[in-house]
Amino acid sequence: MRLAVFDTHRYDRDALEKANARFGHSLTFFEARLTPQTARLADGFPAVCSFVNDKVDAATLAALQVGGVRLVAARSAGYNHVDLEAARRLGIRVTRVPEYSPHAVAEHAVALVLSLNRHIHRAFARVRDWNFSLDGLVGFDLAGKTVGIVGTGRIGRVAARIFHGFGCRVLCYDVQPDPAFERELGVRYVPLEELFSASDVISLHVPLTPGTRHLVDAAALARMKQGMLLINTGRGALIDSRALLEALKSGRIGGAGLDVYEEEEGIFFQDLSGQVLQDDVLARLLTFPNVLVTSHQAFLTHEALANIAESTLASVQAFERGEPLVNEVRAEQVIRPPTAER
Repeated sequence: MRLAVFDTHRYDRDALEKANARFGHSLTFFEARLTPQTARLADGFPAVCSFVNDKVDAATLAALQVGGVRLVAARSAGYNHVDLEAARRLGIRVTRVPEYSPHAVAEHAVALVLSLNRHIHRAFARVRDWNFSLDGLVGFDLAGKTVGIVGTGRIGRVAARIFHGFGCRVLCYDVQPDPAFERELGVRYVPLEELFSASDVISLHVPLTPGTRHLVDAAALARMKQGMLLINTGRGALIDSRALLEALKSGRIGGAGLDVYEEEEGIFFQDLSGQVLQDDVLARLLTFPNVLVTSHQAFLTHEALANIAESTLASVQAFERGEPLVNEVRAEQVIRPPTAER
């Protein structure tokens, strides 16, 4: 099947071409993000492949449908960038990659904790200037500290296991607690408010839904421990960025490790080194020595890229053959946790 692949970089092309040796699809790569303005590039293609920062809204989907597209295969676990209701109305089916490598994302979250806590990013910059002073680089032992895991899906569970291996006390929150996991690992499920107030480190691993948008807002940050570390490798809008900025300015929290940002669209995955950053909040966050930002790279391992490519192309093949789409997402399937459970 002919597949138009948007928002591609060299690592995407390499992984997809390697996986495609088994499927034999006809792949056409576009560097441009999928938006209403670029959707016409897919005219004549029955399927497109999108990424997390593409804008697959009603306008984009309408343009795709006019051009003959019947499938949007998102090469990501998240699908909040796709208007599922509009896709349903237009008869366009949508698939995603529900699991590619929970280890990749969980390990990146832990790397952010270790780097922030031990000031690795600052120490690296110092020694390159021949500054070997240790002043201001004091961290803390993770062993014995309390780590809060928000969301115990595949990624959250791997993160919980890693922190447990460090000797941490692990608290978990999920709208569907798992007693078996609790017993197996010795973690404890608690209400979200308790997790916020008791944790030295908090790592977010929930999808973005109307019920989780700004899960970490000013009120939540006010409940957190003085000096705690906040980590987000989930979705940027889980955190109210302006509230986080104020909490950092006041010294309320000790640091933030962010692999995602709520206004990252059009910024992350791009080389903007020769431009002026127009996002004032992100620019301000980047000035803090206790903030470590990576540009949505938690998924970026050889294993994860291979799994993403394989799963995406398998969905396209199933669609072409009229087989069940096991990774399909529909508007009526989206789970919106009640805000009372936040």
